[in-house]
Amino acid sequence: MALPTQPYKGSRDFYPDDMRIQRWMFDRLRHVVTRYSFQEYDGPLFEPFELYAAKTGEEIVNQQLYWMVDRGDRKIAVRPEMTPTLARMVAGKIHELPRPIRWFAIPNLWRYERPQRGRLREFWQPNCDILGGDPLLADAEIIQVALEIMRAFGGEQWVSVKVNNRRLMDHFFTKSMGLDAQGTLALTKAIDARDKIGEEKFQARLQELGIDESRRARLDQFFSAGFEKVAAENPCEGAEELRQLFELLRQSGVAEGRVVFDPTVMRGLDYYTGTVFEVYDTSPENRRALFGGGRYDNLLALFGNHKLSGVGFGMGDVGLRNFLEVHNLLPQPGSFTDVFVTLPRAQDRPVAERVAGSLREAGLRVMTPLEVGGFGVQLKQATRHGARFAVLFGEAELARGTVLLKDLSSGQQSELSVAEVATAIQKALASTPR
Repeated sequence: MALPTQPYKGSRDFYPDDMRIQRWMFDRLRHVVTRYSFQEYDGPLFEPFELYAAKTGEEIVNQQLYWMVDRGDRKIAVRPEMTPTLARMVAGKIHELPRPIRWFAIPNLWRYERPQRGRLREFWQPNCDILGGDPLLADAEIIQVALEIMRAFGGEQWVSVKVNNRRLMDHFFTKSMGLDAQGTLALTKAIDARDKIGEEKFQARLQELGIDESRRARLDQFFSAGFEKVAAENPCEGAEELRQLFELLRQSGVAEGRVVFDPTVMRGLDYYTGTVFEVYDTSPENRRALFGGGRYDNLLALFGNHKLSGVGFGMGDVGLRNFLEVHNLLPQPGSFTDVFVTLPRAQDRPVAERVAGSLREAGLRVMTPLEVGGFGVQLKQATRHGARFAVLFGEAELARGTVLLKDLSSGQQSELSVAEVATAIQKALASTPR
């Protein structure tokens, strides 16, 4: 029985064209974040199960975590997110690292959930985090970075950042709704899951939590109110933090209306403590949350008596690529080969290798056929691989110490010395986009 050719459900094969797009996305992202002096890091694919059980959240741990017992009888998990690894690494060298810490990573992550548009079981998630510094200044900068990334892809006009504050919500849930800490956490998770589970299940969840009609009406009124009304009716640290955050973003030149208050933004992870935000695609074709993040001030305390505030976001590569496809922002497929060096006869290989080597040293992308063949066959091969040029070896030209350079896009060819070939190709490529 033949083995299946399809990958594991919820994962992807990356053929060269797909790999090229992913590398392009990640390179562009790296370019943005390094201009803000973020440094790249990485960690292991496996972590102790307890690292996620402690603070990540029940849904991920109980329903989505891939885990196993290794040969040493240790319970380990495949990382579903990167922030706990970041916290562990920072805590391990907390007295050595200069602050504020600006780190980013592009880890491969796994979550066992139902594959759907924008969400798979295996994905890559660029993460950007700031630890230390003034918390509100760090919040403002991390949102700026998120917007700058979308601007770098040409998509800023279609995105809006929806911001909330967990301290504000905790205040409202305890003071106005009369919930205890456990009830507050449960309601937070229910609101966070509302779009995913649908309105009917959400209302059933409220009933399970004992939220009566009066408190439901109060909740709906809170969600429909603007920031000024919410802040006036709920004076607390969280409301003041949001007010200051909006002012800091204004000072940084973030356009008015680009960052808006939305009390329904919760972010379901247990470790968020202050600012939380989600970046939304506002276009009708793809109206959805693209990625998000928030502030976590207590996560490092899991590793000892460490106090260091943190804020960050994670951006899934699946959702990002969908966004770029919807808005026609992906690069046009281009050639991966600049020049094809033919091999018409076995005795021509020494000169062919010398030409190919000199072109590679000049920084060109060179392919050889790896078999002897006629010009017609090899030129078809060169065209199929998308080569822009081909180097041909004719007996008369070899006798004169020259080769033929054929431009496969125009059909023009010229006789050149071996030393002239690289310069001619570079000049032609410089005048046309690669």
